[in-house]
Amino acid sequence: MLCVASVVVANPFVAAKGELHPIIEVRTGYLFGATADGKWLKADETAKALSGGTTYQVYGLTKPLGESKGGKPKPSEEDVCSDVLTVSLSPKPEKGVIGIAAPWNALPREPKVIDPTQKVYLDAVRDFLKTKGIEQPKVKIESILRVDLDGDGEDEVLISATNYFSKDNHLPMRSPAGSYSMVLLRRMVADKVETQLVEGEFHPKAYVRKGDSFDAPNAYKVIAVLDLDGDGKMEVVVGSNYYEGEEITIYRCDPKKVEALLSVACGA
Repeated sequence: MLCVASVVVANPFVAAKGELHPIIEVRTGYLFGATADGKWLKADETAKALSGGTTYQVYGLTKPLGESKGGKPKPSEEDVCSDVLTVSLSPKPEKGVIGIAAPWNALPREPKVIDPTQKVYLDAVRDFLKTKGIEQPKVKIESILRVDLDGDGEDEVLISATNYFSKDNHLPMRSPAGSYSMVLLRRMVADKVETQLVEGEFHPKAYVRKGDSFDAPNAYKVIAVLDLDGDGKMEVVVGSNYYEGEEITIYRCDPKKVEALLSVACGA
């Protein structure tokens, strides 16, 4: 059974000296944790400092959606996720993705949704899949976002691509041969376009069933791009799900390294 709220940080946990800026996933109310003084803090430590009435700025994929009041963090009411902390929001914007209690604009540069059928990106995905052992990829791009992540005036491109060969986008319990799901980041590094893997999984061969076993492949997609620590650079929020569970992770995407910062998950 999976039921985790976790954090991955470059340095050990350091108690915040300044103001705490909690971060929540709007649809579920899951509490990721918070940022404070440039640190990324755990959900349980964050919850100790929160009471009801916190004001959150709510953001969708491409625009801010106003303010909401958050309740006191409490365990999820879902039985399989009782150790995941949640925050209720009022109002709860229908298209809200991430809420953060912070004074800065977390969407300093607006992501643009662009045509996912452009040949340059289809070719880029195909070439990348070949490096993962999928010799004849069937390219299926779900979405593409163009946004200047670090504020240097140069746009980056985020590609969400998934193909499990399902007509209704239903996620299988077992991965077919040549299937995959991933989020790629295309950016200029030293005057050259480079492709980075943010997150993903690749299945050159079909999963070999043993009895009732399965591998429960995931589908990954960018759900938000926001500056969640106030440093002017935007983090990438990736949602993933499998046939009976989900996980949402915040990533820092530097040219030399992609790093998971905060993550929350729930599933059986």
